[in-house]
Amino acid sequence: MGTKVSTMLDFEPLWQGFPPVDPLAVSGSVSCPLPPRYESVGCARKFTRETLTGWGLEELFDGVGLVVSELVTNALRHAVLAVPEHPAFGADFMDGAPPARLHLMRWSSRLVCAVRDPSDASPEAGEADSVAESGRGLYLVESFSDSWGWHRLSGGRHGKIVWALFRLP
Repeated sequence: MGTKVSTMLDFEPLWQGFPPVDPLAVSGSVSCPLPPRYESVGCARKFTRETLTGWGLEELFDGVGLVVSELVTNALRHAVLAVPEHPAFGADFMDGAPPARLHLMRWSSRLVCAVRDPSDASPEAGEADSVAESGRGLYLVESFSDSWGWHRLSGGRHGKIVWALFRLP
């Protein structure tokens, strides 16, 4: 399901735009592909639960799992499933690689959840009324994480990274 990352080069585009953390001090990093299906949200939650349990951080799952669900749902809904013919899918998608990916990275005092997707569009908080079933995702991300942000991929590549940071107890 997910992959352990043994080299920092795999995450090099992720460091741009993060709050100051030393990327060389990462104590754990894993990655999970997000195929273009809504079932990927459940798989991402399961992957997150298993990873946090393996890192001895299972007590953080409720908040982290909710944020992962929102970030993955947004990536799938607004970037992957919305426009599958978008040129941002490029060669990676054509070669069978999923167009989106979840990354979990742990430092001694911080955890970052990051979702890469093929859209260059900035994430926008929705205007949800009291009976709407959607439109609150980024408000939840902001409420449950210590900080969050996003940046476009560099090097002429299409896509962006949306991340949320959690301070560890």
